[in-house]
Amino acid sequence: MKITIFSPSGVILEGKRLRLAVKRLQQLGVEVSVDSAAKLRTQRFAGSDQARLEAIMRVAQDDSDVALASRGGYGLTRLLDAIDWKRIAQSVEQGKHWVGHSDFTVFQLALLAHTGACSWAGPMALADFGQADGSEPDEITSACFMEAMSGELEAVGFRTEKGFDGLSAHGVLWGGNLSMVCSLLATRHWPQIEGGILFLEDVNERPYRVERMLLQLHQAGVLSRQKAILLGDFGKWEPTSIDKGYRLTHAVQYLRTVCDTPILTGLPFGHITTKLTLPVGKPVELAVDRREVFLHWGHQHTDAHGHGQEQAEPVDPRALEDEETGGCCGGHCAHHLLR
Repeated sequence: MKITIFSPSGVILEGKRLRLAVKRLQQLGVEVSVDSAAKLRTQRFAGSDQARLEAIMRVAQDDSDVALASRGGYGLTRLLDAIDWKRIAQSVEQGKHWVGHSDFTVFQLALLAHTGACSWAGPMALADFGQADGSEPDEITSACFMEAMSGELEAVGFRTEKGFDGLSAHGVLWGGNLSMVCSLLATRHWPQIEGGILFLEDVNERPYRVERMLLQLHQAGVLSRQKAILLGDFGKWEPTSIDKGYRLTHAVQYLRTVCDTPILTGLPFGHITTKLTLPVGKPVELAVDRREVFLHWGHQHTDAHGHGQEQAEPVDPRALEDEETGGCCGGHCAHHLLR
């Protein structure tokens, strides 16, 4: 497996973290290269808009299997109108996996909107393989990432709150960083997903701001058109005296009173150490057994634009949980995260 690390958004301030990320990835048994523009800097960005655009298109045409974003920050929104989406989709058809989260969300959703091509919401080089303290990458994060990139990952699992036992649904999995998702509303880069499963996360956003963005999606009619909402991590914010005990749980409770779409919490995804790798734009089957949530993909029954495909087999969550081999549900992710 070959991985190219590139910088489509924010500048890399610590070169040693990039070097560490390369080393950690190589220890996983992969060949790693760093794009020639990855360490450029223009103000807060990883090079000029043109340099970053050229880097994306260069990576789309190289011989790597995985295009891994170095970090998030901000910058991709500037490039969305200029990216050759058909060329990116062609790279996906040829087997390339585009991976990242945070600011990378707008790239993933625009790709889905323009072409229906899938990408992967997952780790990034610096945050997950080049930690500032030099620590080892998280075992579950690394395992899920490697299984996804090798094509072995077909299902993931996590634990949610009580009250959703027996819930089942299928639809296109999409979403990412909440702020980035909202930033695409009413633009031509917005994917028109009906009956999907929307996952969301954010960082450094106080609960009232999270609630406001979720209400924006609700009032725009987005949430009501989904089969389920999966909420990941919304950490690294500081409460203030004006909150008077108001937390994210209260925001979610309120949203459930105005939105009929099931809203499940506990998805291990976001700006956290332990995260899943999730297919953005791929049809998935969701099943809940007591508090255990399973997402399964494989044979597609529809694509992002509703085109018919081979039907997926119905998911038996108990079978997934008990499986001893194959995919993350049989290995690292489900067994560790459900306990």
